[in-house]
Amino acid sequence: MKDIYSIIIDSLKSGKSSVLATILKQGGSSSRGPGARMLIMEDGSIVGTVGGGILEKAVIDASPGVFSSRSPMIFRSSPEMACGGDVEVFLAPLSQVDQACLETFKNAEEISMGGGSVILAMALDARLWQRGRTGVASLKSSGETTGFLQDMEDAAKTLASQARYLFDRRKPEIIVCYDNEGNKFSLFAEPVTSSPVLYVFGAGHVSSEVVPLAGRVGFKVIVIDDRPEFLKEGYFQDAEEVFLYAYDDVMKKFSINECSFIVIATRSHSCDEEVLGQALHTDARYIGMIGSRRKIATIFGNLKNHGFTDQDLARVHSPIGLDIGAETPQEIALSVVAELVKERAKKITKDLFA
Repeated sequence: MKDIYSIIIDSLKSGKSSVLATILKQGGSSSRGPGARMLIMEDGSIVGTVGGGILEKAVIDASPGVFSSRSPMIFRSSPEMACGGDVEVFLAPLSQVDQACLETFKNAEEISMGGGSVILAMALDARLWQRGRTGVASLKSSGETTGFLQDMEDAAKTLASQARYLFDRRKPEIIVCYDNEGNKFSLFAEPVTSSPVLYVFGAGHVSSEVVPLAGRVGFKVIVIDDRPEFLKEGYFQDAEEVFLYAYDDVMKKFSINECSFIVIATRSHSCDEEVLGQALHTDARYIGMIGSRRKIATIFGNLKNHGFTDQDLARVHSPIGLDIGAETPQEIALSVVAELVKERAKKITKDLFA
């Protein structure tokens, strides 16, 4: 659903009215869970889905009332609409005249594309959607807020206190807060993080197997090599981007952060060492290097001579991948991607909302 942020931003900038439908609660066997979104335009066109079928049509049919009133509503399904499931969908009018609304979704888009974390909050109380104001807000790890949270310090503090729980679960929640007059209201809080980016240095046989498999399990994959013959058109079609770069100072060309994963499998030991030395100066969440134990010992020894410590080198997963007895490029790729998934599943120990 992250792509929907850019669609929302484009519609707001173009002055088009829209209604954002978000699943708040889901029970039974309905196909989409909390946080699933659909953007409904005035001409009836949609982006995204809240499950399709009878439920989705009923939500679309309910949207004209929201367009006309400019007030949100909660749509509750009947059993036959969602395969017996119990679903609540929040229909919210997005206002092109509310700059805070645009700023909020820009924050979500920037985080989802570039790294970091932010909480996207949507007020479920119609009072916060009055006088042209859109009841959406965001809370960054820095404490910076947008939307209605700028005027509600207590609500922002309550949301911040729940941040670690939200990011650990990686699921949206309905949270109870209080406004400045002490009135209770609920908001739908969604943790937003970037899709993990996997940087694969080297375009050889193992990388050609790692890239499509990593893409299929949710990584945005970027391939880098210094050999044009390995990056011809049609190669690495599953990669998000492919770059022909020399390896010296190559890390400076990318925005590598705590959400980034790095796999090093270049054409030579010296290139691996060059890339690994640069990688250790980044905040990458995962650094893995392919190679035999003898090769690893040699490269680690050389890097120690250049000032790297045992603690620095302990960050490196090498030999790379889970130990499954892999021998072929396909098997090695399976072990590598399995380790990436395992690392991705771990809770981030750095408390971004400390």
